[in-house]
Amino acid sequence: MAIGAFPNVVIDCPDAAALAAFYGEVLGWEVEASDDWADGRGEGQCLSFQQVEGYRPPQWPGQEVPQQF
Repeated sequence: MAIGAFPNVVIDCPDAAALAAFYGEVLGWEVEASDDWADGRGEGQCLSFQQVEGYRPPQWPGQEVPQQF
């Protein structure tokens, strides 16, 4: 019987390499980046960052640009 896994989370952002470098430093993870994508990896876990043109950060408490995860 197969057991599902959730190996990766992808976060939209304005600068994938910069955000991955930040989290890589905080978590002590290796970072691999290309033009619009970056991965941070450590001990079987992966956090990915996707560069989005025209990215608008979520705003709180309003819902004009809602928070999502």
